[in-house]
Amino acid sequence: MKIRIPALLSLFAAALTACSVSIGTPKVAEADLEKSVRDSLTQKVGQEPDAVDCPGDLTGKEGTTMRCTLTAGADVLGVTLTVTSVEGDTVKYDIAFDQS
Repeated sequence: MKIRIPALLSLFAAALTACSVSIGTPKVAEADLEKSVRDSLTQKVGQEPDAVDCPGDLTGKEGTTMRCTLTAGADVLGVTLTVTSVEGDTVKYDIAFDQS
């Protein structure tokens, strides 16, 4: 029996770190964000979502938020990424999934 991802997300939040190489304000590339959300979810709940879609790069400025979407079967859920700290080119951010 396959457990549905949305049912498991209410128990899941993550803090992630990403590095970027850029001049000026650091950023986390869109593809890296999508991969880190997918990988974290897969590791925590044991299922990979069908898709994660973010609208662009995440600017490395504390407090910056971005809304992404996660698709698992027929379910589409919102995901909020929030930058918690920036040290040099290292951007740390939290992931919060909308309640299903």
